[in-house]
Amino acid sequence: MTDQRRRILIVDDYVDSLESWALYFNMCGFEVFTAVDGEAAVRVALASRPDIALLDLDLPIMTGVEVARQLRATPETRLLPLIATTGYSGGSRFQDAESAGFDRIMVKPCDPAKLLAEIERLLGEKKGPDGTGDGQTPAIPQ
Repeated sequence: MTDQRRRILIVDDYVDSLESWALYFNMCGFEVFTAVDGEAAVRVALASRPDIALLDLDLPIMTGVEVARQLRATPETRLLPLIATTGYSGGSRFQDAESAGFDRIMVKPCDPAKLLAEIERLLGEKKGPDGTGDGQTPAIPQ
């Protein structure tokens, strides 16, 4: 059995929300990395190599969609599971997020249990080097 913690990158310019999610995921056993703008999100993702990223779509400097496109275009992060969070439902924001390569889109406020379940599911489907799910990624420790 390994003691390795899963790493999550949380990106949100609303600091109260960012800190709340960081505390929640830390309590769930994750190693948490944070950023408050899109440019910092890319830097932190490349430096920390998270297992999954939770990105607000409305960010300063670079939007969440721009961050996703940059992460998908970078070899080190191209397979990183990405979850978009937004206060808007449907419409062009969803289409833009899907075309940028987000794996899931969730409307704020996100239910913590549902978000954690979605993260567990995505980590369980984590893609292998060939871009397909390998089904061998262990579940998040309880």
